[in-house]
Amino acid sequence: MAFQYRARDISGHIMQGILDAASLDDATRQLRRDGLTVLHIDEVDEGELGIFSRRITKNEIIYVTNQLAIMIDTGITLSVALQAIIDQEENPSLRTVLRQIKDRVEAGEDFSEALATYPKLFNTIYVSLVKASEATGTLAEMLDRIAGYLRKEVEARGKVRSAMAYPMVMVVMAIGVSIFLLTYILPKFQPLFERKGAALPLPTKIMLTVSDAITDYWFVWLALFVAIIAGFVVGRRTQRGRELLDWARINLPVIGPMYRKIIISRSLRTLGAMVGGGVSLLDALDVCARVSGNCFYERLWRHVADQVTQGKRIRDGLEGNPLFPPTLVQMIASGEEAGKLPRVLERVGDYYDTEVENALKTATSLIEPLLIAVMGVVVGGIGLALMLPIFRLSQPGH
Repeated sequence: MAFQYRARDISGHIMQGILDAASLDDATRQLRRDGLTVLHIDEVDEGELGIFSRRITKNEIIYVTNQLAIMIDTGITLSVALQAIIDQEENPSLRTVLRQIKDRVEAGEDFSEALATYPKLFNTIYVSLVKASEATGTLAEMLDRIAGYLRKEVEARGKVRSAMAYPMVMVVMAIGVSIFLLTYILPKFQPLFERKGAALPLPTKIMLTVSDAITDYWFVWLALFVAIIAGFVVGRRTQRGRELLDWARINLPVIGPMYRKIIISRSLRTLGAMVGGGVSLLDALDVCARVSGNCFYERLWRHVADQVTQGKRIRDGLEGNPLFPPTLVQMIASGEEAGKLPRVLERVGDYYDTEVENALKTATSLIEPLLIAVMGVVVGGIGLALMLPIFRLSQPGH
């Protein structure tokens, strides 16, 4: 479902746009989570919805940003550049968004304000960097920087997803094969075992008990599964639930170090892009806290912002905190002392991108054999429980 809304942000600016959500309440919650005060929201009718049926991907936003950077750099005005992209854009949803942005720009609105009306497409980082470039007259350079930043974000997420895809498939297959063997194959042999009247081995008795529990009380297991999923979804929305989940992500063996590097890489890349783009350090730290994706790192960046407000350096807020490696803190301190903080943050961010890739390879190389071993034990155990009575029955005297 799509909803058209008008809302006010924390600066008092009026924003409007179209949002995809499951319901009116869900759309309102999403806007409030983004820090917006909802003034008006309505569901878009099916007749109006036609052009908004196709989603706008992050890669399409990167492409548009890159095209704008090239055209503006060659001397083409923003309005003409937008029209050129609109004319060749194949996605009707994106074409409509760009047309509305172009109309706002031609009406005298700043480009950053026009972009801010679509917070789901152009996030705070994007809008803040464009706003900073408007003050310095470096829009083309900034759009090119934004495109590079977004491209690295997409690549990082893609690497994480592809690395986790195989282990997830293995888990699903292991569970599926186990349920199939226990609920379909094993019950087929149970009448045979009962007719022969032979004493069943302990593994077989255990598996038959588990099989009966699954097949006779499937509705209980289904209700339990739904309750666990619902509890997880509801729990992660609470402060306590989010803290537990975030703590587990950065402290679990194998996965924990990988997640820490992902968060640090994202935070440093964001901070470097914003500070290098002319955004004030306090605003950059605020955005950095919000995009960290982990409440513990968010609190750390809020603490750093407090230290900077008191006249201290970033190093003072990070030093001694176990969430940040001491060598990394020292690199940031060197950048501050040399007056080259944006460049240092960019280089450290690139270094941590490589570290994330290595951490993903390490994690998958450890998880994959572990999953294969677990799958082998589970499936092999079920197969052994099935074959043991057959071997006994095939012996003379049975």
